[in-house]
Amino acid sequence: MACPVFKIHSTSDFEKFFRKLPMRIQDLSIKKDKWFRQDAFDPRLHTHKLRGELEGYWSYRINREYRILFRFLNSDEVIYYDIGTHDIYK
Repeated sequence: MACPVFKIHSTSDFEKFFRKLPMRIQDLSIKKDKWFRQDAFDPRLHTHKLRGELEGYWSYRINREYRILFRFLNSDEVIYYDIGTHDIYK
């Protein structure tokens, strides 16, 4: 069963990091965001809950290298915190 996301907020840090990404990664992240809005748990996104210091956060895959870090505010609303390589987990 699909889990659509109807509202996405983003932090100013997310916006800043997004603008610094290579254009091909920006384009790909926009494509993946569309999938995410249709179903947050689409298997192609590899959405997963984080542990440890980032407990309460989730991420999904843009490609093998890049991720989006986010939190659910409720079942159909999220906030994007960060975007980048695995370094965002540090």
